[in-house]
Amino acid sequence: MDEHTDNLTLARQAHAATDWATAAALFDVIATERLTADDLAAYADAAWWLGRIEDTLRLNAAACDAFLADSRPVEAAWTAMVLGIFHLGRGDEPQGMGWIGRAGRLLQGVPECKVHGYLLHLTEVETNLQAGRPGAAADAARRTQDLGRWLGQPDLVALGLNGEGRALIRSGQVADGLKLLDEAMVTVLDGRLDPFASGTLYCHTIATCHEVADIRRMSHWIGLTEQWLATFPAAVAFGGLCAVHRAQLQLLRGEWDEAERTALRVAVELDVNRIDYAAEAWYVVAEVRRLRGDPSAADAYDEAHARGRDPQPGRALLQLRKNQPAAAATAVRSALAAVGPDPLRRAPLWSAAVEIAIAAGRLDDASAAASELAATASTYATSGLEAMAAAARGAVLLAQDRAEEALPVLRDACRRWHGLGAAYDAAAICVRLAVAYRAFGDETSAAAEVARAETTFERLGAYRQAPGSPDGLTGRECEVLSLVADGRSNREIGQALHISDRTVARHLTNAFHKIGVASRTQAARYAIDHGLTAGR
Repeated sequence: MDEHTDNLTLARQAHAATDWATAAALFDVIATERLTADDLAAYADAAWWLGRIEDTLRLNAAACDAFLADSRPVEAAWTAMVLGIFHLGRGDEPQGMGWIGRAGRLLQGVPECKVHGYLLHLTEVETNLQAGRPGAAADAARRTQDLGRWLGQPDLVALGLNGEGRALIRSGQVADGLKLLDEAMVTVLDGRLDPFASGTLYCHTIATCHEVADIRRMSHWIGLTEQWLATFPAAVAFGGLCAVHRAQLQLLRGEWDEAERTALRVAVELDVNRIDYAAEAWYVVAEVRRLRGDPSAADAYDEAHARGRDPQPGRALLQLRKNQPAAAATAVRSALAAVGPDPLRRAPLWSAAVEIAIAAGRLDDASAAASELAATASTYATSGLEAMAAAARGAVLLAQDRAEEALPVLRDACRRWHGLGAAYDAAAICVRLAVAYRAFGDETSAAAEVARAETTFERLGAYRQAPGSPDGLTGRECEVLSLVADGRSNREIGQALHISDRTVARHLTNAFHKIGVASRTQAARYAIDHGLTAGR
């Protein structure tokens, strides 16, 4: 056996064993013209798993030609379809659709086979889901399952179950949809699918959990995906996709250092392979930086936007932080118009719209946004959406000076966020709870909530505007706001500062205008947020 034959045999064996690094290294030293069509396809597969996308595209194109030369249209169609998927992942729609069209043409006159099922899933299930036609997607997904059962192909059945589940979720049938997603994943966990199909299902499932804010289920599947990936000597491609979802979870849980490091790494790794995931990674980076008051957050939002990811609602919330509530409100309104009627895509925008409208003193707008969010949470009934809706409802009630109604709602929101491990969101609710308790004159409970929030903010490195005179406030206006946060009346403030009630009222009018609030409750929240309370 000569060295070429020995290396080729070892490369084939390594690929069959899913040792892609070894397979690729061995294929690398063999002249391409000495590789069969199957060898070229295996070489391309190994290169893809290692993140070598340019090699993958080149080798798959060569494999497609070689399969055609060998009169193997089914294998050629599969390779063409895979090329289409990879080009679409790079954001190259013309080439992607061109290769997918070629795959369909190659299958003309060929008896139904596995490739027909994958093309059905790709062109009808995924396309209809992206176009907001869940009914049509569900029908196509069921046909995919039927074909998979007829052909004895468990991967097609699992893809069809997953597609139908996602379509049902989009239709508001969340419980039934999630059951189908879990059923599809049983096949993955049984080890009955090839690695590419398994990875695809893991990604679809986790992404759907994130979309509907089912935090617990998302965490569960991320953990199992990471265990699965650990069984391979190298799996750069799917490892990077999973890492983006891990960064999303770390962001929610206040693990901000880890979230930013993870997201920055995969943003680079995936930038030429999966531009959509690279964009999402940049959005995570931007969110961490916004929450920490890092001025480079704006640049990170731009990076996400440049890759096709709508930078909202993060960019609008950044404008709010810069004391531009009117601009922020305009931005979130236009974002809502842009996403259309899809309630799941609108949910995070409604959540931000509540915050922005309250800051702008537009309580009717805030109430309408909270109602929309509540309707979505009621329809989809997932842990994250319910927490978002409770937080929004409590914030609106508090802004309307209805502390007695707000208090139980805010306590419920705090409990929900805490149960999900969302430290920052829970701490933000604590700030509002402090305002509500002060409205009752319960200074002990208010102080406890402020202390709890401040401890969390300090641990996270969250942005907290330094005490002093933010937003152009005078020193006296800061003092007045501090006493408002303590629950003092105008007369009590005047007595404490040795000024008249009329002077107190004038300071409050000026301060309300500068900080963009319309009530004492909002002013108290502002004072706590900006470190103007008496205990600071």
